[in-house]
Amino acid sequence: MRLKVAAVAVALLAGLTAGCAPHGGTADKAPATPATRSGYPEMQKKVAAAESAVARADQDATQDDTDR
Repeated sequence: MRLKVAAVAVALLAGLTAGCAPHGGTADKAPATPATRSGYPEMQKKVAAAESAVARADQDATQDDTDR
């Protein structure tokens, strides 16, 4: 069961990494402006949701271990 929790955590981390990774482009792009940060609160919500899901999975795994 711990392997399952670890797999979920790795999958969430991979998804967040892919979603937050810089995208290809040229180096001569204009510098970031405050308008480009508009997605930051949404990303914080996604991170909080992922952390919550990992915590629930960990709690489920702990309960499964005590059921034996």
